[in-house]
Amino acid sequence: MKFNHKEVILFDLDGTLIDSVPDLAAAVNHMLEVLNRESFTEETIRYWVGNGAQMLVKRALSGQTEVDETLDQSLFENALELFLKFYGQNLSHRTIAYPNVPATLHALKEKGYRLVIVTNKPFDFVVPILKGLKLDGVFDFWVGGDSLEKKKPDPLPLLHACEHMNVSVEQCVMVGDSKNDLLAAGTCGMQSVGVTYGYNYGEDIRIYNPTYIINDFSELNALL
Repeated sequence: MKFNHKEVILFDLDGTLIDSVPDLAAAVNHMLEVLNRESFTEETIRYWVGNGAQMLVKRALSGQTEVDETLDQSLFENALELFLKFYGQNLSHRTIAYPNVPATLHALKEKGYRLVIVTNKPFDFVVPILKGLKLDGVFDFWVGGDSLEKKKPDPLPLLHACEHMNVSVEQCVMVGDSKNDLLAAGTCGMQSVGVTYGYNYGEDIRIYNPTYIINDFSELNALL
């Protein structure tokens, strides 16, 4: 089986197209060190990625996935500023595209699909990373985590992308690595592809009922 009548493919960024954890972890630990707080391993921080910069910072300050609701607001704001400044200056030092991502994206574009990024990453970071990986010419549009009043798992970013691209939900498919992507797609009735690698908080992506599941990004070619 494969998808029919699709025109636009929406992609998550972190954990789906790119592994950005090494650079995110460096920024998190820089922030914590400046604040004289305990730093964490890259693997620990990997479980905190996927809900945007603010949640990542709150999890780092809490030292766990569940955010400490008693966090001091001024501490959080200072920490967020430290994180964003450092990360903004070190976006692509160790961030890489996952295997077969560039070739598959170019192949899909050559087939006539229009490609869109819908990420929870701050908007201003998207283009520099794409340029660093030489993927900036592939996408028609992108939505950041701070582009709208809500982000994934809310369906608003997906619906906004559909409206901007002048297509229906049925003409699109969402490709992502986490429950945020699949819950957003499911809520608005969009078909989806879940990738088994990436950042899904240690959960099996199958729990969230994607239309299809792939283990390697190149498998999209057979579905579209």
